[in-house]
Amino acid sequence: MDRKVELELIDELRRLAASQSFFLDEVVARSPIETYLSETRFAREREAILRRLPQAAAHVSELASTGSFLRCDVHGLPVLLTRDRQGIVHAFLNVCRHRGARLVEAVSGCAHRFTCPYHGWTYANSGPLVAAPHFESGFSGIDKAGISLKPLPVKEAFGFIWVVGGPGGTFDFDGYFAPLADELDALEMAAMTIAAEDRMDCDANWKLLIEGGIESYHFRVAHRDTIAPYFEDNLSSYRALGPHLRSVLPRTGMAALPEATRDGWRMRDHANLVYTLFPTTQLLVQQDHVVWIRQEPLGPGRTGLRLATLAPTGGALAEGKSDDYWRRNHAITMMTLEEDIRIGEGIHAGLSSGANEHFLFGRFEGALDRFNRTVTDHLDAAAARKPA
Repeated sequence: MDRKVELELIDELRRLAASQSFFLDEVVARSPIETYLSETRFAREREAILRRLPQAAAHVSELASTGSFLRCDVHGLPVLLTRDRQGIVHAFLNVCRHRGARLVEAVSGCAHRFTCPYHGWTYANSGPLVAAPHFESGFSGIDKAGISLKPLPVKEAFGFIWVVGGPGGTFDFDGYFAPLADELDALEMAAMTIAAEDRMDCDANWKLLIEGGIESYHFRVAHRDTIAPYFEDNLSSYRALGPHLRSVLPRTGMAALPEATRDGWRMRDHANLVYTLFPTTQLLVQQDHVVWIRQEPLGPGRTGLRLATLAPTGGALAEGKSDDYWRRNHAITMMTLEEDIRIGEGIHAGLSSGANEHFLFGRFEGALDRFNRTVTDHLDAAAARKPA
């Protein structure tokens, strides 16, 4: 983070804490309940947002060496990630181009070629079809070059493998992440590894789960037995960086920082940062590690979650810290996130009750409104692109 910006954000939150004030938007906002329930709305979100924008499909440590591969889903699409002999990362639909069988069954491994379990068509890990039994006699006139594995836009950046779920075409990854690229680079997540992780499915809309991580109004109540004592009551700030959000949640010690130590102030020492990389990737930045939260929306009321603690593998942040240290940190994080997830499931269960026609977002919950307006903006832009 730019040093001037870092100090400005710290100063802003210290002033608010000193005056017992909040970080406020201009107005109270409303979010219609139907946008969390509607099957039609979810289908539009999947088509116009989820499959058109990048998802952090894997951490680079999961695809570390040439020949490594990883099978995963990206917004309902079966995806195969590979690293070829030149070290280049590829993303393909995990589907044979002959009769559509799933090409790779293994979750991960090392292979430079993949053979379809149905008819034996074989592909290089860079995509081309290299062999098929009796191809010349059975498929005369068909050019093998035209039936390579179907590629997806992919980019290795900030320690992750980013994938866009639209087959073919390109995506301007650099432009999309430009507003916060320097800050993500500075986290040095490529030099980290997955120290611990949990995966789960939960019965809640994906937007509800994002919302639960970008405000601190609930901390004093929902997290009263876990992290609430360590954070200011209902004090957080946010900034929109393109379609993305940077939220800052100060710990109680930030307000007491002596001015004489200003040159040594570091945001991560006195606050949690949450980067919401639109649409479904969140990074919870703590003092010495990062928690990666990957959402996989499965339906309007079902969301898959991957929650991974990324730990540094060297340098000052890793010094003297054992595997057990990172596992304990992960357990504490999971305890807190599970509190949010259970509440999110309870919210979703009551959506169709008719108690509310819309949610109210208070002026100190402005990040929620901004996130939902970004969703709506993308849906509106997609509708405008469709021919009349």
